Amino acid sequence: MTLEKEPGAMDKQTRREFLRRTALTGGVAALAPLDASLAQDAAKEVVAVTPPAPAVQAEAGPVAMGICRWKGAATSTPEDIAAMAKKLTEQAIAALGGMKRFVTRGAVVWIKPNVSFNRTPRQAANTNPDVVATLARLCLEAGAKKVKIGDNTCNEAKLCYRNSGVEAAATAVGAEMVYLDPNRFKEVELKGSRLASWQLYPEIIESDLVINVPVVKDHGLATATLCMKNYMGVIGGDRGEWHEDLATRLCDITAYMKPKLCVIDAVRIQSANKVKQMNLVAAGTDIVALDAVGAEVLGHRPDAVASIVAGQAGGLGQMDYRNKVAFREIDVT
Repeated sequence: MTLEKEPGAMDKQTRREFLRRTALTGGVAALAPLDASLAQDAAKEVVAVTPPAPAVQAEAGPVAMGICRWKGAATSTPEDIAAMAKKLTEQAIAALGGMKRFVTRGAVVWIKPNVSFNRTPRQAANTNPDVVATLARLCLEAGAKKVKIGDNTCNEAKLCYRNSGVEAAATAVGAEMVYLDPNRFKEVELKGSRLASWQLYPEIIESDLVINVPVVKDHGLATATLCMKNYMGVIGGDRGEWHEDLATRLCDITAYMKPKLCVIDAVRIQSANKVKQMNLVAAGTDIVALDAVGAEVLGHRPDAVASIVAGQAGGLGQMDYRNKVAFREIDVT
């Protein structure tokens, strides 16, 4: 499946500039909605790939990272893929000790998926809706007062939320979809090495817990779109400016957000401009380790992704998760 450029201009000058700069680096590949014929082609071209298996695993008890791979029957129908995504997500959280490890009774939780593009689930531009909905359900079952879900989208938010499938799946389990008001972003002191301050969305950063849930994708500038880069959906302003020294800026926002729980969705991924079905979900407390897993799923060495290298250097986590992070790999059927 060859992905097309965005055919129309965005509503705001900052968005137009963001997309223009991204296009210059090849990162615009995932932005344009596909028509029906291309969507059919996408379904035909989904490729099943098995990522490399980790070498050393924790034996028992809660771990810092759970990597769940589907080993059950072949999944091809939307219903089968949805059921698989739910099981993978449940098992990944269970490996960490369950959602009650992170959610206190009465907490307000914000789930931050990548839901920025007017694409369908099988096009893999957004986080899988069943991964998002399962996390929301687990939070509510753990005692959360409210679960909110939202992203600062690149395409029109109403179309992104609806056509990604996230809105329907999330509201069905009792979560609230939030449309980010561009007038509500406020300047916040980040005290970063590159960013002294930036506009952030207050409703997100004031939540008791933010769960960061990106879909795994290649990216022309960043090499990979993973957990650290997914925090760009929390910021306002001219996001195109971040393309200068992107890795350092991502470290600054990550350090400010102090991630407690991140989940990578690799049920389907975008790699080399193709959709590939990887049947994997990983969850953890070490954002750099999770990004390292995501990089490997894409076929990249973690030390070839600038944000992962910078994240480890900045004390945000460990890319050598096989030797330095307690993790468990789980075969799910």
